Parts: sequence; structure tokens; C-alpha cells
Amino acid sequence: MSSGAGTGLGAGAATAIDVLDSVVIGAGQAGLSASYHLARLGIRHVVLDANEAPGGAWQHRWDALTMRDVHGIAELPGSEPPARDGARANAAVPTYFAAYEAAHALPVLRPAAVDSATSAVPPSEDAPGSGLLTVTAGDRSWRSRTIVNATGTWTQPFIPHYPGASEFRGEQFHTVSYPGPEHFVGKRVLVVGGGASAVQFIGALAPLTDTVWVTRRPPVWRDDDFTPEAGAAAVALVEERVAAGLPPRSVVSVTGLMLRDQEREAERLGAYRARRPMFERLEPGGVRWADGAFEAIDAIIWATGFRPAIGHLAPLRLRSAAGGIQLDRAGRGTGSVFDPRVQLVGYGPSASTIGANRAGRAAATGVRGFLREDLALAG
Repeated sequence: MSSGAGTGLGAGAATAIDVLDSVVIGAGQAGLSASYHLARLGIRHVVLDANEAPGGAWQHRWDALTMRDVHGIAELPGSEPPARDGARANAAVPTYFAAYEAAHALPVLRPAAVDSATSAVPPSEDAPGSGLLTVTAGDRSWRSRTIVNATGTWTQPFIPHYPGASEFRGEQFHTVSYPGPEHFVGKRVLVVGGGASAVQFIGALAPLTDTVWVTRRPPVWRDDDFTPEAGAAAVALVEERVAAGLPPRSVVSVTGLMLRDQEREAERLGAYRARRPMFERLEPGGVRWADGAFEAIDAIIWATGFRPAIGHLAPLRLRSAAGGIQLDRAGRGTGSVFDPRVQLVGYGPSASTIGANRAGRAAATGVRGFLREDLALAG
């Protein structure tokens, strides 16, 4: 483990014979937080980012999303977040992240889209976390004692299968490709999903055009203030799942839904009260409901969430029999139970701004703990 606050890597890669203390995969909020804390602990590392520029997933969000619309950007450690104003989120947050990387001289290398993480020694119950890890991105590779995975979910949009989806002649968008509300003026729009994004889309669209909202289950609304204590309680519920090795649920799935000022007009129009259960099937011109009735639809927005972007970790065989990656809750919920060399941030309880910064600090602490134990065993 290196001494000093810096990493000594700048924006370059490790040499072929070099061994890093850690490789952070992803430069969104959780990845930058982890890098900041790793640097403060003197842990030599590099941050690999698949994007061409700073900003994480925020740079890919739709132009109509402003800083007033977002649920809040938790400030990165040692800084103040962007103002909650009318600025475009896909510009304000990347500017903030870029300035943060520069101010703290974080060793971010981009573009470096990681293909795989492999182990020199195959993992087993008898020898968990043995040997060095190799992280590969195209024709480049880095050897490291640990990994902090911070790839989030944005690159893995989820669209459920419904009969007739390929026959529908109208437009279909997922959250990742949402073109903004003006695109839908004059169209009848079906919004699918029971999370915060669906509520935001309805809020923007209902005052402009006809909307239909469908969810699998009735939405759960909350009318109390979402305090820091409430946020911590929500994170704890998601932590319980990953501590048991179950696939994570989103934090918003346990917080409940709240309407903001910019959604009150849609509420006045009755857009949220008119929520319907899921349709039976899609047809070329619309949807067929369970009672046999047909409704014409011009466009569908699938606000159906995301899955963790962890395919590159498959060679490490981290998944439990329950289907998720089991994390050590006693270690603040970021360390893999099966392989202590691997920390995950932006996964499960830290897959939102609520838990991302805490997870970055916990992951850096987990890396330091593993390195100390590894050195002690080697000695």
C-alpha cells in the first residue's frame, strides 16, 4: 500500500509489471467518492471510466431534466453540489464531476470500458480472495490486489416482455432514450412503471398531452417529509436483501413516492388517480386490457428501471445461489462475502444518491482492511 495522498498514476495506466492496490471501475458519484477516500488513505489506484467525458450516467440524461427536477444530488465528499435551479442536469452534474476530478487530482482514465475482471487463482470456499486480479478493457489490462466496482445501472435498462410488443407500430422509449416532453405533444402516451421516473414523466406530459399510467402494483405514496433518517431507513431495507445474497431492489422501491411542486398540475388533472393495472397485451395500434377492451396508444415510455451493470464480474463467480451478490452488511454493505478483494458501490443500497457517498468511504475502508490483512499474511 502506497503512502501519501496521491496515487502516482495521473491519468495513465499501470505498466505491464505494475501491481496496483485497487482498480475502481466507473467514475460516477460512487466511483469518485471511492477514489477520493482511497487517495486520502494513500491507496494506489486508478479509476477506469467507459465514458468519453466526466459525468457518469448524468451526461446521458434527457435535455428537459433540470436540476429542479432531480431528487437531489448528494454532494461529493469535501464539496458542495450544484444549485437546484433550472440548469440542465446533463450539463450541470458533468461540470461538477469534472471540476471535482481536477480539484482532487483523481486518477481517472477514459475512455476505458471494462470487459472483464478475472482472478489469477480461481475463487473457492477454501481460498477466497487469493492471488491478483486482472481488469481488462479492450487491449489494455491492469493487475490489482482489489477492485471497487462502481458501474451502476444506467447501461442495463430493463424492459419486461409483454405479448405483442414486436407488433406495436407506435414509438417505444425506455427512460434511457426519453426525448423530452415536447416530442409527445399531440400523441396519446402510455407510461409504464411504478417508480419515481414514471411519476416525473407523467408530471411533465399530462399538462401537454393525453397520458395513461399503468403499473403492476398500486403505487405507495408517502406524504411525510423525506428526512435523512427516512433515507437511512430505506437504505437499511435494501441492505437486508444484499446481505442475504438476494438480487437488489432499488432504494425508491422502499421509500414510497412523493409529488413535487412541478407535478401538482398533473395531479390536478387527475393523471395519477387514473392509474390502471397492467394491460393484457400490445397490439399494432395500442393495448388490450384484461377485460377485453382496446385502447389506442401512439407511444410507450417504459419507466421500468434498470439492472446492475456487473456482467464484467462474471468470471469471479460472485453471485450467490439466491441470484445476487452477497455483501457484508457488517462492513457497511460494500464488500463481497465470497471474495473480500471485491467491493461494490452503486449496487443495492448505494445505487442512489442517498447511499453513494457513504458507500465510497466504506469501500475504501474495506480495501485498506483487506490490504493490511493480505500484507500480514504475506509477512
